[in-house]
Amino acid sequence: MKIIIIFLFLFLSFDGELSFASQSLKTHSAQYEVKISFITGLLNTELKKDNKNFIARHIIEPTELSRVISRGTLDVTSTFQMVSGNVKPIYFKAIDTIRNKPDIDLNFDWKTFLVKGTIGKKLVEVQFKDIVHDNVSIQYELMSDLQSDTLKKQYKLFDANKLKIVNIKKIGKKQIKTIVGDFKTIGIQHQKEGSSQITTLWCAEELDYLPVLIEQHRNEKIKFRASLKKYTPN
Repeated sequence: MKIIIIFLFLFLSFDGELSFASQSLKTHSAQYEVKISFITGLLNTELKKDNKNFIARHIIEPTELSRVISRGTLDVTSTFQMVSGNVKPIYFKAIDTIRNKPDIDLNFDWKTFLVKGTIGKKLVEVQFKDIVHDNVSIQYELMSDLQSDTLKKQYKLFDANKLKIVNIKKIGKKQIKTIVGDFKTIGIQHQKEGSSQITTLWCAEELDYLPVLIEQHRNEKIKFRASLKKYTPN
């Protein structure tokens, strides 16, 4: 399930004007068919805008017979702004009743460079130095950087109460067939340092590099797959 949060899988108080690069992120909604081991589900994502803020919400729910095995939802929201071409998180919230994980509420203070909030009943306060992402905002940073051809080899992620390094690499181009249609895509992989888990995003240029296929492997075995089922520009 963690890839859903990372998905991608990718916000902030900042004084200043939005850069032109912020126009690269277009509001939309999308739906994916999801398979996690023997559990099937739907991932619904939406990116909308409220004044200077972008709000990304991702919700996954089991479907059909999987409801007998696993009930509940995973509901993740990230609020962010685009500043000077960078995605900067302001607020991150996660509610996971599928796995009964503690609720997460985090605020990113860019004046003091502190992540503050709660994970369950535990208070969180972590210092950071430069651009850092939550588990949702990183997806939109990757999409934006692919559009501007500024994809980096490393990104910093706040995950599980710690700052972690995520290594990124391009793996080539591929034609991907989905229910929505066929897409020319570019593949990128990301892997947290010290982790055996590798996530591959196949991103379609004609959809502003939205991932149309997401796969997660651990020790060369596939653990998660999500394929685009619907896409609606807003």
